[in-house]
Amino acid sequence: MALFDRDRREENPRTRRFYALWELVYTFVDFGAAVTFLIGSVLFLYESLHTIATWFFIVGSVLFAFKPTIRTWRDIKLASMGHVEELEKRKE
Repeated sequence: MALFDRDRREENPRTRRFYALWELVYTFVDFGAAVTFLIGSVLFLYESLHTIATWFFIVGSVLFAFKPTIRTWRDIKLASMGHVEELEKRKE
């Protein structure tokens, strides 16, 4: 199967577990990014907290940048997981 093939995630129990785990990681990173941006926005309301607010925005940006990395790594791993059953059949 091709890279980024969405059918790959339903191929077997192992790929379903792997996909579910990485969707959970993706969701936590997404939530973390949103929370850091929200906190940073509130902190920017106070002149004395601009430096810490900037750091919250930087952390949120890193988390948002990490999201496509998670998806790409997951899809590459899923693409490499599908050939196990074929190899087992050849061995028999």
